[in-house]
Amino acid sequence: MSDTTENIQPINLEANIDDILTVIDQEREKEIITRRFGLYDRRETLEQIGELLGITRERVRQLEKSILTKLKLATKTGKIASINSIEKLLVRELTEMGRVARIQDLTDKIIGGTSNQRDRSRIAFIAELAPGIAVVNQNDNYFHSVGILEYGDSKKICGEVDKIVSAIKKHGEPLTIEQLHEQLSYEHPNYVRALASVSKLLAHLGNNWGLVKWPTVNPKNIRDKIYVILSDTNKPMHFSEIAGSIKDSSFKRKDVTTQAIHNELIKDSRFVLIGRGIYALDSWGFSRGTVADIIADVLKKSPEPLHRDEIVKRVLKSRQVKETTILLNLQSKDQFKRVAKATYTFEPVKQTS
Repeated sequence: MSDTTENIQPINLEANIDDILTVIDQEREKEIITRRFGLYDRRETLEQIGELLGITRERVRQLEKSILTKLKLATKTGKIASINSIEKLLVRELTEMGRVARIQDLTDKIIGGTSNQRDRSRIAFIAELAPGIAVVNQNDNYFHSVGILEYGDSKKICGEVDKIVSAIKKHGEPLTIEQLHEQLSYEHPNYVRALASVSKLLAHLGNNWGLVKWPTVNPKNIRDKIYVILSDTNKPMHFSEIAGSIKDSSFKRKDVTTQAIHNELIKDSRFVLIGRGIYALDSWGFSRGTVADIIADVLKKSPEPLHRDEIVKRVLKSRQVKETTILLNLQSKDQFKRVAKATYTFEPVKQTS
């Protein structure tokens, strides 16, 4: 086995944090760093720490910056030897994850399960000190993330993320990672996926990535989930089938009743009832209305009278009903006038005064 992969053991985060903090002499400085990064408890604001220590918010900020500078210098000069081994682990995991990752995802991978906030805070703190790691701070556009500095600093990472967001915006609908990779000049799809996961403006459902406001990749309510199911299935479905598909899906919240699904289908104009309990998307070309309305539309569009078999054939293209239902409507409505044997035309019913 090569030297670069030899026996890198899982790290004891708490022990390593304790080791790093031994470099700080003053107790007040330790207090500031541990509380600001949430190394042993929840993270605290500059104001909270200032109030605790009896100093101003600005003074806390200045001290935090000074302490981090000292720690980074100590790392470079070999006074915190454990940082080097931890950095190797971070680089190894990041390489497998596409060179960039959200702190949460990286921490989950390192501990081999679902991490807690304290674990994430410790990894973030260590990454801040590791000279070969680039840190992307959290804001409205990006999640708190890290990358391998060799491939780009935080500014470059953010720029690459922005290119992906722009490509999706320009396309106007979700794209797969493979499609994004074809459009952009990145060497591997894994890097595209890693970058996309850093953005707060993007969401994904399966392998489809889009803007977080698009219900097709980030369904927030029952109607959006119904829309996704019908779009993915690409064929009309009974409302009970839709309910079953939602329960079997990867949606975050999928515990919905069949009745709730039916209620939402009735309310939303995107869904068209085309049979007994069967719904389709209006974007597929299905028009609303009763069977009689569809027959009327078929006859209005025809330049000549139609045989009943042809009428049935055309109506069945937009409605999943029994042939007898179509024939009963055809024969019982006054606006459908028989002009020859089994042949009909549309004639508006005259209103009597």
